[in-house]
Amino acid sequence: MEAVSIVVPAYNEEESILELLQGLSQFLVESDIHHEVIVVNDGSKDRTAEIIRGSGLRVELIEHKRNRGYGAALKTGIKNAKYDYVVTIDADSTYHYQDIKILLEEAAENDMVVAARTGHHISIPFIRRPAKWAITKLANYLTGEHIPDLNSGFRLLKKNIVNRFLKILPNGFSFTVTITLALLTNNYNIKYIPTNYYKRKGKSKIRPIRDTLNFIQLIARTVLYFDPLKVFLPVSVIMFFASAVVFFYSLFFMDKIRDTTVLLLFLTGIILLAIGMLSDVVVKTK
Repeated sequence: MEAVSIVVPAYNEEESILELLQGLSQFLVESDIHHEVIVVNDGSKDRTAEIIRGSGLRVELIEHKRNRGYGAALKTGIKNAKYDYVVTIDADSTYHYQDIKILLEEAAENDMVVAARTGHHISIPFIRRPAKWAITKLANYLTGEHIPDLNSGFRLLKKNIVNRFLKILPNGFSFTVTITLALLTNNYNIKYIPTNYYKRKGKSKIRPIRDTLNFIQLIARTVLYFDPLKVFLPVSVIMFFASAVVFFYSLFFMDKIRDTTVLLLFLTGIILLAIGMLSDVVVKTK
């Protein structure tokens, strides 16, 4: 089995970090997996770093002097990883770390392996589920793929592939969304395995409304970056359809044809289509 770097981003996780690292380290040793564990303390204000240093475990601790974000912590860990296979896992004890063995078994034939939260035990707060469903549906449409779990924090990455997209990977929670969309829109192979997801220990850092809006914006921007026609073409078609509706409605039900409105909608459709096609040419020739 290949050697693996385990990257654990941590921000104010004093309630869970020790239990996770003890269980994770014991599992990796008992499974005879050649490994390193890197914890990136992302400017925690609690005892997270102190607990790690006093644990006596073989863990590399990297510290950000200030809180830079979940994605920034992951990027720091990946940059410092010794091995090409990198597994990321959250510090809040929500994931079943024993599934690392399954991730590694699937690694050779896939570019990324994601532990999708589709197992028998899923503890996602109800308030987050509608937004998660809507975001996933949008991503499915824009990528043309079925994505069982868009932003799981438990996945196996290949360092050499991640390095190709570092310049567009954000510092926030949207890191996982971006790397998923980047690989899908560039025809990389992603494997999803079902995993359980348990109630977190400690306070969640997710801000439901703000982060949902950021995710939607990010999905559109990422797909625009790699496959702009997926965004421009539907909007262009809507403009053409709207111009036709206004034309026929005003022709049959109004005293005069709203020619200015029809023309503006039609020209907007043409302009958007032209921009989309030009953008697509630029993307395909990069």
